[in-house]
Amino acid sequence: MRPDDLHLLITREMPFGKHQGTVIADLPGNYLNWFTREGFPSGEIGRLLQLMHEINHNGLSYLLEPLRAER
Repeated sequence: MRPDDLHLLITREMPFGKHQGTVIADLPGNYLNWFTREGFPSGEIGRLLQLMHEINHNGLSYLLEPLRAER
């Protein structure tokens, strides 16, 4: 994880697919689980999706709330 990744989760939008335009932090858990089963894309978007899956899977989404409040 890079220092600015949490900020990117609340600002970067999904660039493709069913949820195109949705902020990564707002993607539904079942969509993140689908990537876990089928494979994450390469590059930054894949890294962020993996991180969001771990956060979501472990019930840690509340950790992003202070960052959302700063926006």
